[in-house]
Amino acid sequence: MPLQLPSRATVLFQGDSITDADRVVHPTDELGHGYAGLSAGLLRSAHPDSDFTFINRGIGGDRVADLRARWHEDAVALAPDLLSVLVGVNDTWRRYDEGRVTTTEAYEDDYRHILTRIKETSGARLLLIEPFLVPVYAEQWAWREDLDPRIHVVRRLAEEFDAALLAADGLLNAAARSAGGAAHIAGDGVHPTPFGHRVLARAWVDLVTGGAETAADGAPAR
Repeated sequence: MPLQLPSRATVLFQGDSITDADRVVHPTDELGHGYAGLSAGLLRSAHPDSDFTFINRGIGGDRVADLRARWHEDAVALAPDLLSVLVGVNDTWRRYDEGRVTTTEAYEDDYRHILTRIKETSGARLLLIEPFLVPVYAEQWAWREDLDPRIHVVRRLAEEFDAALLAADGLLNAAARSAGGAAHIAGDGVHPTPFGHRVLARAWVDLVTGGAETAADGAPAR
């Protein structure tokens, strides 16, 4: 089912470096060069008569606790009509490269808090993107024991908050098989390649529009 955005709508993308996509280091590119910017372009093409405002507040390195700490300024105060959230892989990654553990329980508590706050303060529609990992290095397969429970948390929260769910982990791993390997989708297993971002953007827009109105040039291409 499409999300039925009003003709004048503010769309907010929130998350970590996958959403950021260099928008912070290149401030003239306010949406970044990743799925957020691509999704905005495709959605504008699908609804040329609509007046959409797109905002990207993804910040590289963020974990869900970081989103919670800046949530009022970077989400609640912006009063979005549609809020898209992708966060979780850094909560896993930091366990393996820095020994900083975010328990699944803490992850779920912080994630539920930010969704509750936005629902209490606005009528925003929600779109939750599963955190994902497309293992490129053998040792990354061990990360799944930490990441998979977080994916399940996002699925439960999508049900609890009546949010659209983008099942990105399965989508991108399947795309990697079709494309000839994980490196075609995410060069380091975490950050999508341009092709990976296009796959993610197409799926994002299909969720918002119901899949019927995506621009013809939105089809993923390597």
